[in-house]
Amino acid sequence: MADSLPAEKQKESHECIDVTTHTFVVPQKEILEPSDIEKWEHSEAYKDLNGFILAINTAVKGLKMSDNYPVNVIIQGLLAMLDKMDKWIDEFPPLEQPQRFGNKAFRSWFTKLKENAEALLLDALGEKYKPAFVELQVYLTESVGNEIRIDYGSGHELAFAVFLCCLYKIGVLEEEDAKAAALKLFGRYLELVRRLQLVYRMEPAGSHGVWSLDDHQFIPFIWGSSQLIDHPRILPKSFVKPDIFEHFSKDYMFLGCVNYINKVKTGPFAEHSNQLWNISGVPHWSKVNSGLLKMYKAEVLAKFPVIQHFLFGSLMSVGAAT
Repeated sequence: MADSLPAEKQKESHECIDVTTHTFVVPQKEILEPSDIEKWEHSEAYKDLNGFILAINTAVKGLKMSDNYPVNVIIQGLLAMLDKMDKWIDEFPPLEQPQRFGNKAFRSWFTKLKENAEALLLDALGEKYKPAFVELQVYLTESVGNEIRIDYGSGHELAFAVFLCCLYKIGVLEEEDAKAAALKLFGRYLELVRRLQLVYRMEPAGSHGVWSLDDHQFIPFIWGSSQLIDHPRILPKSFVKPDIFEHFSKDYMFLGCVNYINKVKTGPFAEHSNQLWNISGVPHWSKVNSGLLKMYKAEVLAKFPVIQHFLFGSLMSVGAAT
């Protein structure tokens, strides 16, 4: 995926990082104060990530989750990895505890993930890519929530997008895998984190999802709105109708999110999901999509409370983009 490659690689769309010769490092924080946001916005990581999100956005335009597209052995392995992580939830049922939110059993599940992240990646990707695991496993574990606060938000979702972007950069995934990376892998990831949110009563990160469209997610609304561009029947004004979001929730990421919101929240949709309600007034999905891409840059990628937690390594470099 050319758009997700670093600047010096752009000309050679199929060129990627050679894991056998590249020096990988443990990712760390670099955005330590609000004034550092400018450094982030000029970084290679920022450019690569935006390119990746846009490339996937284009790849899934007009597609249903159930459409036919290539699903290679690596993606099958990564899906099996997410399945295994999901099964581990059964090993750590919620504890009896006084507080309503943030069940401490999540910490036990998270510890198991951290201890087994390398083995999971080895099963999914094979020995060839092992040198990159020092970076990949950090983004994988970051993507499921915070074990101290027992919360989840758009910064954790961003970590999974980074994980996928890194898989492109080291050549695990290629351009033809874009559809499956979004509709299969990211779709399965959403199922996993929703289950974690429900089982462990995870708090929305930030001020009740102030950096998200709903309490937890943002990216599936972007890619999900692209799926719906030029749909003959489903218009933006339709997605608030139960017969639409319930019937089509398994085919379109956007409607899957709306369906989930309506399961976990009560009361009028316009009150508990005001931003989404406003979006339903936009006439065309293409306009919704372009608006969400701009909103994501402004409301997630430009916000210090989110980006202060971003971890930079060799694959996601804080160095200035050329």
